[in-house]
Amino acid sequence: KAHMVNVGDKPVTDRVAVAKGHISMAEETLAKIREGGFGKGDVLGVARLAGIMGAKQTAMLIPLCHPLNITAVDIEFTLKSDRVEVEAQARINDRTGVEMEALTAATIALLTIYDMCKGVDRGMVISDVRLMEKRGGQSGVYQRSE
Repeated sequence: KAHMVNVGDKPVTDRVAVAKGHISMAEETLAKIREGGFGKGDVLGVARLAGIMGAKQTAMLIPLCHPLNITAVDIEFTLKSDRVEVEAQARINDRTGVEMEALTAATIALLTIYDMCKGVDRGMVISDVRLMEKRGGQSGVYQRSE
């Protein structure tokens, strides 16, 4: 009985969603990322592009998501001593939100880091992917406190 929600009667508004997550890894792996020491190329640069592409493909991956004309996707990385944190922000001016696109962007970026680094560290762990913030639409603002 699955069905796509009709959003045709909703007003068009500016909408923003922010998602975060991280990938834990060995210190040596993180050092190689910092140094640019991976044969496949710039790990974080490729992960950023993959996350953006993932956001744009969300409706193809998740069956009941509406195809959206995303206006912006920004992805930032923070390197800690034992992990890389990702924050993905998606924006749109439409009738439905971009939470799934932000979550997909963060997840695909993290998976790309895993793919590019797995040759030296198969023990990496992706975790804590979560929606941090959502603005716009009828339900208003959602803000997670870390």
